[in-house]
Amino acid sequence: MQTSSRPVFLNLLQIRLPVAAVMSIAHRAAGVLLFLAIPLIIGLLSLALSGNDGFHRASQLLQQPWNRLLMFLLLWALAHHFLAGIRYLLLDAHLGVRAPYFRYSAWMVLICAPVLALGLLWGLA
Repeated sequence: MQTSSRPVFLNLLQIRLPVAAVMSIAHRAAGVLLFLAIPLIIGLLSLALSGNDGFHRASQLLQQPWNRLLMFLLLWALAHHFLAGIRYLLLDAHLGVRAPYFRYSAWMVLICAPVLALGLLWGLA
């Protein structure tokens, strides 16, 4: 009987992914989140455009703490997906493909997306 060097138990919490892989996974999660939020955004926009009362109701809904958290999450997803998309376009144009630069650009996306989302949320308040 031959023994295999493959792991029997693979603990996914102990695997250290490269920063570009984490950014790629977050890019996919942000895209799914944005897709799933389309009905919510359309409903809120429809409410806001229905008249003065609807606009004030939509404004009150967005001021609730849980809805502010949801709005931050959606703004993060939008910012992350946008910045990661620009990063992928630059990589497709062979800009930043070498070893230190693709890690720097992944870190920049991971850092700038929540900062941009907080700035947008603070500007909307």
